[in-house]
Amino acid sequence: MSDSFDFVVVGAGTAGCVVATRLAEAGHTVLLLEAGGSDLHPMIQIPIGYGRTFFDRRLNWMYDTAPVPGLGGRASYWPRGKVVGGSGSINAMVHVRGLPHDFDDWAALGNPGWDWEGVLPYFIKSEDSDIAEPGWRGQGGPQHVTDMRDRAHPLCDNFFAAGRELGFAQTEDFNGSHPEGLGIWQIDTRAGYRSSTANAYLHRTPARKRIELITRARATRVLFEGKRAVGVEYRRRGKLHQARARCEVVLTAGSIASPQLLQLSGIGDGERLLPLGVAVRHHLPAVGRNLQDHLAISYFYRSRKPTLNELLSPFTGKVRAALRYLWDRGGPLSASVNQAGGFVRATPAAPRPNLQLYFAPVSYTLTPLSERKLANPDPFPAFLLSFNACRPTSRGWLHITSGDARVQPEIQPNYLSTQHDIDEALAGIHLLHAFERTMPMVELIERQIVPPQVPQDEAGWLEDFRARADTVYHPTSTCMMGPDPASAVLDARLRVHGMAGLRVVDASAFPTVTSGNTNAPTVMLAEKGAAMIVSDNFKQA
Repeated sequence: MSDSFDFVVVGAGTAGCVVATRLAEAGHTVLLLEAGGSDLHPMIQIPIGYGRTFFDRRLNWMYDTAPVPGLGGRASYWPRGKVVGGSGSINAMVHVRGLPHDFDDWAALGNPGWDWEGVLPYFIKSEDSDIAEPGWRGQGGPQHVTDMRDRAHPLCDNFFAAGRELGFAQTEDFNGSHPEGLGIWQIDTRAGYRSSTANAYLHRTPARKRIELITRARATRVLFEGKRAVGVEYRRRGKLHQARARCEVVLTAGSIASPQLLQLSGIGDGERLLPLGVAVRHHLPAVGRNLQDHLAISYFYRSRKPTLNELLSPFTGKVRAALRYLWDRGGPLSASVNQAGGFVRATPAAPRPNLQLYFAPVSYTLTPLSERKLANPDPFPAFLLSFNACRPTSRGWLHITSGDARVQPEIQPNYLSTQHDIDEALAGIHLLHAFERTMPMVELIERQIVPPQVPQDEAGWLEDFRARADTVYHPTSTCMMGPDPASAVLDARLRVHGMAGLRVVDASAFPTVTSGNTNAPTVMLAEKGAAMIVSDNFKQA
């Protein structure tokens, strides 16, 4: 193996697979380091298998946050992918770009080129969508996006009817020209298999020979000559190795590991690094700050109509589902349980959609979270309604507690630390209760089962929210881009402020969290970031 490459890319996750592929296609040699292992595992490739990866230490970093004051002192469990493909190999595959104003806000924060007009071409470039809408959707790109409207459970019709009674429109495409309203989530699958960026980009590119992928390789620090990044040190099988980058080092390790590696390399808040014995290379206090995430709560109801529980709970149902999947890659194993939902305004006066709703015709209420498997739902018909605020204003942080890369950083999401987020939580609960009172839901709901006792006022609602709400697994913005090094880590070309030859290209770069699921905008950011890197390091293929 050579120890010198044009680029060293750290993290073969959602963004890293895209970046490495595009750099190799431009004629560059790439070393792609992945701390986890291979994604060739059936529970990764079978779409509904993600429930089996939720607590599998072989496939999942299984982070825990510090106790969160806004959640009554509870910690939050954060699963993150520990395999090639990263969290895109273990997520629920929902493909949502976010809303156009999300990206206009990015540009307004001092990031030219990141408005909706500037990012849309990269969304289109990345996808091979079942839904065609010229100027909005892409066909023929690497990542297949499956339209699930003809495969949704019939119970979703009750959800849509309830929404119509409340005045909510229905959309055919959350990623098209009319994303607001209720509809069926699209998912990243191809022919019944997960379509992670590992499957869609890395494993399929003709330029794969220019990429050296090393798994079980944990980066320990970035190597520098003065203020220029020149390589990476990594540990594999108990030994330290070094790899040199002739052009740039690109961190694509995600919203936890990318700021962690910067801090381990001496880039961060010097006052916090020095006590840990980490020599300060460059004082950049925003590294690890500005952490943002979506916080959701679910309400579970016993149903008078059949749900997915009857298909997936009994042993005979599991056998039938497995046989169907083996026959034509169809049936419930080829889908996500997150089927319907939407982007809505909690009140007509809201200037933008401010809540994301979820409707799942399945439930898991009889086992503790630590034992919950998506293949073992409740043995009775039930479903859930859930919501999260689209754009929370609470800001958390993460920081290393040791100079050893093997020690997980301390993570403090700081949920519900602003009145805005508390008000949004209450608005969402009001809306779910409004759904409950519609005739389509009254006809469907036998009784509420979680929480078993319905709080009667806002104080009780908020108490229940603090006791049960949790992450939707969308951490972003810990290396946010912005023009001011006092408050941001990256410039608008994703270069680390004050350093040369070093970029961060993953969800940690988001200036603000997008309104929906974060996988698709991470792919977009990786496509746009890779194009910037290729432009700045032109090489004839």
